[in-house]
Amino acid sequence: MKSMADMTLALKRISSGLVKPGFVKPGFVKAGFVKAASFLIAACVLGSAQSSPPIHLPQVHLDAGELSPRPIEELTGTTIARHYALAWHDLAEALESGRAEGLEEFVGFAKDRLMRRISEQKPAGVHVQIVDHGHHLKAVFYSTDGTAMQLLDQAQLEIQTFDGNKLLDTQNALHEYIVLMTTGTDRWYIRDLEEVSAKPF
Repeated sequence: MKSMADMTLALKRISSGLVKPGFVKPGFVKAGFVKAASFLIAACVLGSAQSSPPIHLPQVHLDAGELSPRPIEELTGTTIARHYALAWHDLAEALESGRAEGLEEFVGFAKDRLMRRISEQKPAGVHVQIVDHGHHLKAVFYSTDGTAMQLLDQAQLEIQTFDGNKLLDTQNALHEYIVLMTTGTDRWYIRDLEEVSAKPF
């Protein structure tokens, strides 16, 4: 499992070099800017959930108050939250159905691991249902070229394991993930998603 330091170093390499100390002054991110972005994120997720056909997306709150080395733009914050919610919606559907065709929000290591997990559960005859109670995302690094972001996610998930229609196990707990998202042609993709021990930010 990658450490936070390893993930951050990988992100900095993606952005073509290490960030120089003092590049961003303390308090550079304006509070009003972040609050406006958070509001738009919430509205966007609700709007997506009411679109046609209806897609019931999990709630995603993005905290970018301590982001470096650059602040997040409102449109970028809204887009990241929307695609992160879509990704978890698609992940839950794939684990329940046992089909990986809908994992369009995932690429790289994240998609490879999910496809492997789905293929492994088929021979066992089990499937997983996720009742998603929401995500608290904290953005911790945003590359200077705007193409990569590292986030921490605290997700309240109820994970149910079934053998056919028989419920085998239910776990309702807080899960924490290290997330790497990168830009694509028309969206932000989840490139890496690794679970770590849950603890308060």
